[in-house]
Amino acid sequence: MNSSNEGSVRHSPIHKLGMLGFGVLLIIAGAVLASLGFKLVRLHGSPYYLIIGGVWLLSGLLTLLRRSSGIYLYILSFIATLVWALWESGLNGWALVPRLDLPLLFLLFAVLLMPARSSEDKKAYRRYGVALFVFTVAGLGVAVPLAQKPYSVETATTQPGSYFDEVTKPASQDWPTYGGGHGAQRFSALSQITPANVSQLHRVWTYRTGEDHSPNFGNELTPIKVGDTVYGCTIRHKIFAVNAASGKQIWMFDPKTPAEFSPPNSACRGVSYYANPQAQAGKMCAARIIVGTLDAKIVAVDAHTGQLCEDFGNHGFVDLMQGLGNWPAGIVSITAAPTIVRGIVVSGQQVMDGQLRSAPSGVVRGYDAVTGQMRFAWDMEQPEIKTIPAEGKTYSLGTPNMWSTAVGDEKLGLIYLPMANSAGDYYSSTRMPEERKYSSGITALDVTTGKPRWVYQFVKNDVWDYDTPAQPSLVDFPTAKGPVPALIVTTKQGDLWVLDRRTGEPLHKVDDQSVPQGGVEPAERAPTQRRSLYSHTQKPNLTEKMMWGISPIDQLVCRIQYRAANYQGIFTPPSANKPWIEYPGNNGGSDWGSISVDVHNGVIIENYNDLPSYSKLVPRAVDDALGVFWMGDSRYKNPPPGRNRPQAGLPYGQDVNTGWVSNIGVICKQPPFGMIKAIDLGTGKTLWDRPLGTAEKNGPWGLHSMLPIEIGLPNNGGVLTTTSGLAFIGATTDDYLRAIDVKTGNTLWKDSLPAGGQATPMTYEVNGRQFVIIMAGGHHGMMTPEGDYVIAYALPEKS
Repeated sequence: MNSSNEGSVRHSPIHKLGMLGFGVLLIIAGAVLASLGFKLVRLHGSPYYLIIGGVWLLSGLLTLLRRSSGIYLYILSFIATLVWALWESGLNGWALVPRLDLPLLFLLFAVLLMPARSSEDKKAYRRYGVALFVFTVAGLGVAVPLAQKPYSVETATTQPGSYFDEVTKPASQDWPTYGGGHGAQRFSALSQITPANVSQLHRVWTYRTGEDHSPNFGNELTPIKVGDTVYGCTIRHKIFAVNAASGKQIWMFDPKTPAEFSPPNSACRGVSYYANPQAQAGKMCAARIIVGTLDAKIVAVDAHTGQLCEDFGNHGFVDLMQGLGNWPAGIVSITAAPTIVRGIVVSGQQVMDGQLRSAPSGVVRGYDAVTGQMRFAWDMEQPEIKTIPAEGKTYSLGTPNMWSTAVGDEKLGLIYLPMANSAGDYYSSTRMPEERKYSSGITALDVTTGKPRWVYQFVKNDVWDYDTPAQPSLVDFPTAKGPVPALIVTTKQGDLWVLDRRTGEPLHKVDDQSVPQGGVEPAERAPTQRRSLYSHTQKPNLTEKMMWGISPIDQLVCRIQYRAANYQGIFTPPSANKPWIEYPGNNGGSDWGSISVDVHNGVIIENYNDLPSYSKLVPRAVDDALGVFWMGDSRYKNPPPGRNRPQAGLPYGQDVNTGWVSNIGVICKQPPFGMIKAIDLGTGKTLWDRPLGTAEKNGPWGLHSMLPIEIGLPNNGGVLTTTSGLAFIGATTDDYLRAIDVKTGNTLWKDSLPAGGQATPMTYEVNGRQFVIIMAGGHHGMMTPEGDYVIAYALPEKS
């Protein structure tokens, strides 16, 4: 008999070893929880972790001494943990995971170590431990699903109709622009594929571009289709044409962009098609494909042969670096499809974020679609410059740019520019008045003069990187006084805006909300910010209880980070004395994928992220000591250290944790991380709103959990809708293309992609058959598999 075991149970060597191992585990886990829990209490957070850590330490010590009381003490602590977890998060299954997974595992160990029989050969307490474990697992397995409320589905009040004019007529047989029709609605009037038959959809061809990826890949292509041909581009902006029915390559053009010009998330989102109305049919370059490149050129090639259009610019190329100055490779690029209005090719350029305050200009320029001659330049700070600056001069440095995709109205002669923020996103004191006026909003330019007609700003003096990322959609908006030509656009902060596209006036109520003050530039912060009362995706403010992880330990780390940061809700000002939380984060809300507007049935579909960012301003001297310099500095290191962006020329650099990911690669905010919703066009009422994506291909350290459970995933890319009532979307990090019922939000069909589908699908008809296309190329920033696949789906052909 072992007196150290309180004189009641005989132990085998294996049992002694188990007690030793379990005791050590409890001591380690308890010590971590207690020490970190003490830190959380000092930050005025939950005392649970400190208390339970101390209990686990004591339990571990007793178990290490092979005392059964250590096991029973742990079981009591588990019961307390279960009560606390249910009190904090109810029966929210994903919220319970980090609260109960490790305690449940330890409970299983404890049950196995409990004696089955006493020394008097009587039944001991193991049966109660087994009952507790089984009851907890089975109870949660039954109660959690039962507690999930069904997603509410509202009925649309906007009646089916034609919410478009001849200019903005939606796509049907063709998909002639990046956004579908010339209204950029990402909607098709095709109806061959329906909710009733979509389950029969299957792959009919796959085209592989054959291009190797760069370290910063991000295949975000939406192809276009004109006639019998599909056109697209690769991540290094090679242009390709394939047969729309078979996927067989017709031609490929290589602009020979040097590899060093690939910036982070190097991508080609789309190409543009232009048919010269003055040219003789069949003549070389009468129809042409026009594309921007990563080394900031615009190139035009013949749509039928892929040969350069020698009459365009300099032997087929226009150099957008002209007037920008001399810059390191990769700091300026074009990732969006140019927009063509009244025969003028309009393009902005992507300027790499976070490099320096005096970054390349955000000037927007227009070029003749036939000759490539510059027709206008809009430099907001130097409006007297109509085309190219005088020799030795440049366009204004650091001004807001348009990295996303514009849309134009042929009838009004206006082009609508979704504008980004000034260079040095997170610090505003050095900005000029025109920068403050035009950043983070929509500017309407007269395409014949290049002059602004109107501007509507969504964020005043933006220091949150709340660029306007989405391409606007053009519709005839239903009002009490009749249809109004309007544009609809979404934002990173989650607001959906409807503006009269003639004047820029909102067609709904707007609220000027009071916002937090302070930060490093208290005098710079606007006391209020505009919020749309039409529709928004923003969720309630974060709380400590909403922090997440895979285990209690990493959830505790996220709780400490939450308590250690400045956070007063949306528009919390940037700070340097401690981190600050930005929610929605700088990746949205919504991003470049944009919305889809069903202009026949009067429904908007919007996918979005529900993620914060965790950031801190870093004093210049600290960044210098860390070796964080902008890419043109001789001291620049590639890759740069950590997450820091130098913001050279300003008092602070920026440490930004987009998505707020913990050290083990898990998002600190509890699920869902991404959603999709339906909105009534006429009223802005939410029809349904639900998580998008399952957990099966996601997990810590890049591992797949294999759990086909709805979680709601980060998503980049847009959604396509059709008049038959279907929404097609890839975008999520579980690598599926889905078909969703627009009326209910239910997934009716999905196909596992060979690579990430961070792109917007499109659809067209050829030879009487409807196809759905998606680019499956992956995205390094989303950590999805890379590939070079353009995949086409269709229904089985009728025999």
